[in-house]
Amino acid sequence: MDQPLVSVIIPVKDGERFLAQAINSVLEQDYQPVEIIVVDGQSIDSTARIVRSFEEVGYIYQSEDPGIASARNLGIHASRGGLIAFMHHDDRWAPNKLSVQVDYLMRHPQVQYTITKLKFFLEPGCVIPPGFRSELLDGDYVGPMPETLVARKSLFDLIGGFNPKFPIGEDIDWFARAKDKNVAMAIIPKVLVFKRVHDTNTSCLLSNAPVIKQDILRVLKQSIERRRNQASIGGLPRKEQ
Repeated sequence: MDQPLVSVIIPVKDGERFLAQAINSVLEQDYQPVEIIVVDGQSIDSTARIVRSFEEVGYIYQSEDPGIASARNLGIHASRGGLIAFMHHDDRWAPNKLSVQVDYLMRHPQVQYTITKLKFFLEPGCVIPPGFRSELLDGDYVGPMPETLVARKSLFDLIGGFNPKFPIGEDIDWFARAKDKNVAMAIIPKVLVFKRVHDTNTSCLLSNAPVIKQDILRVLKQSIERRRNQASIGGLPRKEQ
């Protein structure tokens, strides 16, 4: 059986510090075939030059909305693969991440997406940024986030892409919509993603805490409304066994 093409989308803005490591982390996967699409959110550093130094990597410049939700949507639209994965420009993958998740999806055709466990690590020379709980550096965690995701491309036709109206919580909203649709998913109980903690992590910055909280509240409110609407038109869909 031919292996399905996996499209790996890397949104980035001013990511010259770690971007090459992230791209190499994908290139070093023990799974093929893979296409890599970097979506550049109007970087003013050497991001474009770094991407173009990799002949096998596609490059898209975000000429309009530079937000991460729109970047992911652009990447999905441009992708050729039947499976979609996302890499953050400052993270790393285990070399077998894609092979493990693709193998699971191939053996379980009813499952629409998988996520994995992840482990945080502190970049050498960096202090723990304000707002990041230091205890998260111990142990590993199930990670419902794009960086751990491998999904069938058809799933984005079913539930849509990422909502640009959420400045930071666009991923929380996407997973909530998938859950409310009772989309069959699976958790791979292996650490396959390593998330770098450093001084410019968007989600770790204390200044972003009010925005994150606001987005979470909006996601919860919209999820409740969706469930009410489903109940009002004939009952909740039957949950996958």
